[in-house]
Amino acid sequence: MRAQFVLSEIGVGLRRNLTMTIAVIVSVALSLTLAGAGLLLRTQVNQMKDFWYGKVEVSIFLCGKSDKVPSCAGGEVNNEQREGLKAELSRMPLVKKVYYESKQEAFKHFNDTNKDSPLSGNITADQLPESYRVKLKDATKYQVVASAFAGRPGVQSVQDQRKILEPFFKLLKNAQYAAYGVMGFMLLVAILLIVNTARVSAFSRRRETGIMRLVGASNLYIQLPFIMESAIAGLLGGVLASGLLSTGFFFGVKKGLGQQFNAFELIGWGPVLTTLPLLVAFGVLMSAIASFFTLLKYLKV
Repeated sequence: MRAQFVLSEIGVGLRRNLTMTIAVIVSVALSLTLAGAGLLLRTQVNQMKDFWYGKVEVSIFLCGKSDKVPSCAGGEVNNEQREGLKAELSRMPLVKKVYYESKQEAFKHFNDTNKDSPLSGNITADQLPESYRVKLKDATKYQVVASAFAGRPGVQSVQDQRKILEPFFKLLKNAQYAAYGVMGFMLLVAILLIVNTARVSAFSRRRETGIMRLVGASNLYIQLPFIMESAIAGLLGGVLASGLLSTGFFFGVKKGLGQQFNAFELIGWGPVLTTLPLLVAFGVLMSAIASFFTLLKYLKV
């Protein structure tokens, strides 16, 4: 009988505040969709970092005849310096593999990657430096190699391909922060709507709650219908957010970027399916907790 009464009170409350309940559901759905998108973007950025950082190399360019840097004051790198660098690189625990690229190989690589460039016909093999391409076990420890070989006799410069990727990842991280900022704003709007809906619902049923108090109903029993109303709105908002996020992922990533952009592997359905239950649970908890604290102030029982 008590459960039936609570359910009937929930139905009454939802009907009385239908427009506000719909506003709560939409606000919760939008904020949680942005939250899920931010989480998926973070997963994608981390996966991209693992993919690209696993491919980047540290390039140790050796001195040529015309190099004017102090480390090349002795002229073009000689065989003793070349072999000494290779031996030292091979002994470093951080180094996974060392590739030697001659001037001719560098020239071929330059022509292959710059076929349409006007410079391709004006560059000769002697103008390009020979180098050691070093693949590290941990690409984030580039400075260990740089400090060990930068400025050494026979070494023109040490470059890390990671620097090329950093601006791109910084842009993605800023986009992630922007998504979190908009998400925070939408969550605030949703919480304010939940608070206002609970307050209006409590005010509109003050006579019923007064009667329940007179017949000895407990505080939790009186508050439960209001909390459940908010929880149901949060549940529907979480379910709607899950649908929006899944639809956006399917058409935007799988059918969009996934078929037009294959420079790296995009995340699959695994992270999405892991995120969806979190959105639903957070929607329910956020709504129920916001309603509970609102009733402590506005529902005098």
